[in-house]
Amino acid sequence: MLKNLPFALFCSILTLILAFPILGLQLEHKGTSLIVTGTDAGTYYYILSAMLAVFLVQLFKSKLAFAYNSLRPEQPIISQWLPCEEKRQLIVKAVFVLLILTALILPFYSSRQWSDIATLALIYVILGLGLNIVVGLAGLLDLGYVAFYAVGAYSYALLSQYFGLSFWVCLPIGAMLAATFGLLLGFPVLRLRGDYLAIVTLGFGEIIRIMLNNMTQLTGGPNGIGGIPRPMLPMLQFEPEFDIVMLEFGRRATEGGVPYHVFFDVPYNSSMKVIVLYLIALALALFTIFVVQRLIRMPVGRAWEALREDEIACRSLGMNRTTIKLSAFTIGALFAGFAGSIFGARQGHISPESFVFFESVIILAIVVLGGMGSQLGVMIAAVTVVLLQELSREFDEYRLLAFGLTMVLMMIWRPQGLLPMKRPHLKLEQG
Repeated sequence: MLKNLPFALFCSILTLILAFPILGLQLEHKGTSLIVTGTDAGTYYYILSAMLAVFLVQLFKSKLAFAYNSLRPEQPIISQWLPCEEKRQLIVKAVFVLLILTALILPFYSSRQWSDIATLALIYVILGLGLNIVVGLAGLLDLGYVAFYAVGAYSYALLSQYFGLSFWVCLPIGAMLAATFGLLLGFPVLRLRGDYLAIVTLGFGEIIRIMLNNMTQLTGGPNGIGGIPRPMLPMLQFEPEFDIVMLEFGRRATEGGVPYHVFFDVPYNSSMKVIVLYLIALALALFTIFVVQRLIRMPVGRAWEALREDEIACRSLGMNRTTIKLSAFTIGALFAGFAGSIFGARQGHISPESFVFFESVIILAIVVLGGMGSQLGVMIAAVTVVLLQELSREFDEYRLLAFGLTMVLMMIWRPQGLLPMKRPHLKLEQG
């Protein structure tokens, strides 16, 4: 215990140095100047309590670790409750079908606000699954993933504004443009790994954001693009003549569209536009899940995992590293383009400030928290992160602090993520 005393004192003093400027000082306006003042007495008690907690944990770290290991079961408690592998697969499929049915009826029995939050959660599910291909499966650390997200959103906004194209036409175009940018990013980073790869992708994301900020004549610059139309649904009309009409979900339709309440002769409901966008996001999320699951089982998915585990061994087996890396960047960016188009339709207004570096951090945190390579884990982490962000808006000042603390606790408690990916393995018996 005495051996840990100097380090415990150092950690407690470091806690004071880091916490005091953040929590113990405030800036107040007095006239035209800013004056630094102290905070209330309760905050100082919190800082001293944190110092004491850090000191005691570091001082008794060895005893706490011994007690934790002695109380920790050899097999996780959740694994003890689960049935055998064959029954587990059937249960997972049944639960997945039940979740889809629940998701389909959810917006009709919830408020407009929660339907909008659920749409945002599905957007992050698509983003997390796309980045999971690059980071979780291929092992390529991408810190500029938000750039492809921005390409998809701005593609829909610009094409609808300048060319009058509908959402359904812009959706595949935005995805293909994002995939093209992913392919262009892949070429310069073919020989890079680790920190160098992260720095280059980070720079790529910032370049895209600065370009969108400076191209004022095309993108509106810092003001962004507003008036982005909501998706319309094509519908067959049999009377008075056979035709295909585009249903709109506002009270009044634009030229060439028909309001849904007039077409179906039902009362107008302002929440219907949010519900339809949620159902579109749900359909694209299910499509993403299906495609990624198929890719994992195909040879390209095995090649991604081989590249992640050992690039030298992958090359010695005759695999083309160039093709494997480019396919990971391209397919991952494709799904970011899908998510960007839905985000633009949901927001109605986008600007470069919607695609800052912190968005890439959130998406990467979703992949890490869920478990790199795990589809189900990424989906659970995406929904959890979005809910925590929405519920903690009143504590907006401490959101980043809580976010970082959560990541640190996850790395200590479960470094492989909430639901790590299970890989088939062979066990040889000695005898």
